[in-house]
Amino acid sequence: MNRKATIETIETISIRVPLSRVYRGSQYQMTHRSTVIARVHTDVGVVGEAYVGDEDEGLDKIEEILHEELAPVVLGQELLASERIWRATRPAAFDILRDRRLGLVAAAAVDAAVWDAIGKVLGVPLWKLWGGFRDDVSVISIGGYYDSELSVGDEVEILRKRGLAGMKLKVGGRTPEEDAERFRQARAAGGDDFILCADANQGYSPGEAVRFARLVADHGLFWFEEPCRWPNDHRGMRDVRFHSGARVCAGQSELSATGCLDLINAGAVDFCNFDSSWSGGATEWRRVAALAAMVDVGMAHHEEPQISSHLLASIPHGAFVEVFDPDRDPIWWNLVANRPVLERGRMRLTDRPGLGWDLDADFIDDHLSSSRVSSRGE
Repeated sequence: MNRKATIETIETISIRVPLSRVYRGSQYQMTHRSTVIARVHTDVGVVGEAYVGDEDEGLDKIEEILHEELAPVVLGQELLASERIWRATRPAAFDILRDRRLGLVAAAAVDAAVWDAIGKVLGVPLWKLWGGFRDDVSVISIGGYYDSELSVGDEVEILRKRGLAGMKLKVGGRTPEEDAERFRQARAAGGDDFILCADANQGYSPGEAVRFARLVADHGLFWFEEPCRWPNDHRGMRDVRFHSGARVCAGQSELSATGCLDLINAGAVDFCNFDSSWSGGATEWRRVAALAAMVDVGMAHHEEPQISSHLLASIPHGAFVEVFDPDRDPIWWNLVANRPVLERGRMRLTDRPGLGWDLDADFIDDHLSSSRVSSRGE
């Protein structure tokens, strides 16, 4: 390609998919899975396409921010100027009277679509463009929700048959003793080679978290995610690490690389599961990955396999890709038409340029919530 690619049009499509039942964690519940698909059209015919976030509220606001605040500063930009584009979108998170995450998700949608287009222009998959450390990643499932009709043991058996390498078990909504028993049941069903993490979603006090970690210390707890309630969680997680010996994972609730730096400097985490879709995009996630590498902290990613698979495969200290049960995330399992088949718990990344995903048009039409287009010169 002999000339610069320039962004000419930004298109968005929002979809909202009802779940088969209510999914309850320690302090929250979900009834729908929703996302914003962004398409960046360039003047050389290349179209970048990505979807981000799992927002069930605020879809209209995210699209409004994207078109009314981001499109005016992104349209006309050179595609390869990814850092300049990212910086131009950052003020969407500056409004102190608005949920900052709405602006960050809008910015992440643009960032992901821009990177997909860059990969397509260069003819390189993003996992390779971002570092190319490996071409496959382990995949675990998030599960063990309260009020499930299945026992924890039955759910683990299903995951093993589906080809998953492990499970992140929901805890924090009951006593440490009750949750520890559920964890032991999962281990018995999964066996010693089944990766088993616990995720409290900030549900425990530090003392309760230490009790839980000690109760399962001999049952292969790989990491303990967001063990402590939010008001003083950095210090609480540090204390859980020191007093229990458990490896702690956190970062999905942070909105910036600076927030993750504070987590790391506080000695609060062994793994940082920063969420690129909730924090402004892969550009910001990669900054955190660089910080973590300098101090031997592992990198994870909260959900979002469509982008996390590329990010985690690109670096030497990347952990597992996280997916949900198909009923909990019908978008990943149905929107991505060429989703890779799992082999012995691992997903092999595509060599197709960019993200490499084909999005199912019929699924989009069936669950369409809204759509908008902004073009240069309008």
